[in-house]
Parts: sequence; structure tokens; C-alpha cells
Amino acid sequence: MVRWFQSFHRSVTVAPVASRAVPGEDLAAPSRLTALRAAVARIGTTLDEGATCAELAREAVRQVGGTAAVLRIAVDAGTGYEAVHGDPALLPDVRWAIAAARETSALGEAADPIPYVASDGGRPALSVPLATYGQSYGALVCARDRAAFTPAEAALLAVLAERAASHIRQAREHDRVRGIVGDLQRALLAEPGRPHPNLDVAIRYLPIGQSALVGGDWCETVRLHFGRTLLVVGDVMGHGLEAAVDMTAYRSALRYIASADLPPHRVLRQLDDIASAEPERRPATCLIARVDPNRGQVTLASAGHLPPAVIDAQGRTSLLPVPVGPPLGTGLGGYEPATYRLDPAQTLVLFTDGLVEHRGEDIDHSLDRLAGVGFATAAGVEDVIDTMLARLDVQHAEDDVAVLAAQLHQRSPQIQDPRL
Repeated sequence: MVRWFQSFHRSVTVAPVASRAVPGEDLAAPSRLTALRAAVARIGTTLDEGATCAELAREAVRQVGGTAAVLRIAVDAGTGYEAVHGDPALLPDVRWAIAAARETSALGEAADPIPYVASDGGRPALSVPLATYGQSYGALVCARDRAAFTPAEAALLAVLAERAASHIRQAREHDRVRGIVGDLQRALLAEPGRPHPNLDVAIRYLPIGQSALVGGDWCETVRLHFGRTLLVVGDVMGHGLEAAVDMTAYRSALRYIASADLPPHRVLRQLDDIASAEPERRPATCLIARVDPNRGQVTLASAGHLPPAVIDAQGRTSLLPVPVGPPLGTGLGGYEPATYRLDPAQTLVLFTDGLVEHRGEDIDHSLDRLAGVGFATAAGVEDVIDTMLARLDVQHAEDDVAVLAAQLHQRSPQIQDPRL
């Protein structure tokens, strides 16, 4: 590639100015270099390998005409042309292209473009290695139905191919890292526990961003004694993998503390003590609801979290006031409980702020929008969440979203023995 580039460089370098030099001739080299920079900039505009190959083929045709295609080297590649730009009939036999790509891949960056010489004097072609940092990714194959490619054209194509190879390398490294992150996130994404059979629960979790599987928002259910269930939503500050790691720590601590069957405000107090003892732990908001179907009531406690919603038998939504204490991890404590009646005709909904908040909007206005959502009567927990996500346009949410909906089972009336 070095001598091809030297040839190209000589072709664009202006000779020493003679006494009768044409005015402005010394500007030819800078203008060509500017054009080269523009051509290179049009390759690798994304981290998508296929898009980079298409950009390379398109730019090659723009610069030298004819047809261009890419032959990639991968586990399952080497069987045909990709990203063809122009007339495919101009391209040489793919078997020659595969052999040429294998030959240049053995040399890596030191390989020069290989010209195609047809036995019948047919169309000229060129195989330009896609290589960078000692790694080969295939070849750029160019062909046309006129004169053979000049050394300057070959050098130009080599520069473009090297640019593309560099971006293909970055794209593959990005995919590799994203795969590792995805595996780690899946390991962190623990399923919530199972509530008691006397409670219907539905949970939805929607992390922000296309590459995230889990972030700092979470939901949990813990079975307690006497048919009671602890329902929890939490929101760790921040996004991504770091927030997910702290989220897992909060969930683990919660499960351990909940095994002691403490009231919600005392669970929060112990969670706060544990988190505040770890300086690197991110703060988190949390809302805990202990549902007691036998008594038909719910006891709530909040650590800096938004209040829960209740949907009545007519499908109307209201918010339950809950004393709000400091977020977890501050070490300030001061959590207080609030208890309300809850019957089977009602649906209790716990959620994180991503469900309602919009940037620049007052939170009271956001909550009013939630309270204005109407639901069909006798809607199940899954239908409630579906309606809520649709009406609040969660598809365009600006933060992670976690929602938990719960309904008590209707208790069957006991049949009295007539003999009594």
C-alpha cells in the first residue's frame, strides 16, 4: 500500500514552478487533497459494518467510475459480493475475488491491490485489501469496461479501503463490547419474586435507549407471613450498567431485610443505613407497599419517591398521599407509614418517574396528567398497564420506566353449613 500511495502522491504533487507557470497551478495539490479528505469523510459515518461497506463502494464508484463491491472476510463470509454499487455484470468471477482476498489477507496492511487480468482480454478489475492494524477484513473489488486502473487510482482506492477497514474494526469492537455488556445486564436482570396467590400482579420494565436491557429502575415482590405481600418500586440515580449494579445491590438488601417481616418504614430505614455505609453507592428513591388482603388494606412508605395511584371500580384514577422521606443512601432516615383501605375493585399502581415526567415540566402537572387517565371498568392488571403506557406515550419516555399494578382477589363468600 505504501508504494501505491507514493504513486498517488506523486500524481497530485505539483512540479517545481517554471518561469512560464500557469497562474494558480500551485493550488492543484491542495484542492485535490481537500477532495480526498471529503471522500474519506463520507466513509464510516456510523458504527454499522454493512453501512460502511455500502459507503465505501459508493465512494469508489464516485472516484473511479464503473462498479464496486465488497467481499468481507468473516466466519461465514467469502461466498459472494456485498454492497454492490453499479452494474454487477462488470465484476470479475467471485472465485477470483475470493482468491485475491485470501492472498492479500495473508499480508495484511502490506498487501497491494491486485489487478484482474482476464484470459480473453475482458474488462479490467482490481482487488483492494480491506486491512488496518495488521487485521484483514476482506477486499474492495472494482471493475469497469474501459481502460485498466492507473497506479494513482489504485492508490486512491487503497486510502478509501483503509479508512473503511478502520471503521469496520471499530464496528466489530463495538459489537463485541455491546455483547459483553448485554450478557452482564442479563445477569443483573433478576426476576421479581412471586406474590401470594391472593394478589394479581403485573410488572413492566422499559429501559431508555435501544442498547440497554436494564438500568436503575426496578420492581420487586416479596411474600410475607399471613398472606401479605410486599410490593416495591425503586429508582437508582443515573442510567446504564453502573446504575444497574447498584440496583441489584438494593434489591438484594431489600430481600434480606424483608425476611424479618418489618413494616415498610422500618425496611426503608435499614436500606438507608446499609446504602449510606457505602460511599460509592448511588442514592435511590423507593416506594414500599405492604398489601394485606385479609384486612383489605395497604401500608405505604416512601423514600423520596412519587406517590402510588389507585384506580377505582369506575376506572377513575387518584393518587394516595404518602409522607415522603429522604432518598436511600443519604443516612438521614425519617420515614413514616401511611395506611389505606384497599378492596378487590381497586387497582394499586406503583411506578417510577419515567412514566410521567417530561423535561421542563412541573411534576405536579405530570401527576395531574396521570390522574386524568381513565380506564375500563373491571380491567385486569395487564390491561391497566397497557392503557397507562399507551395514554402516557411511554414510547417517547425520557427516562427508564418501571410500573407495577396489583389487585386483590375477590374473596369467595363462605357457604354456611345448614346443619349449624
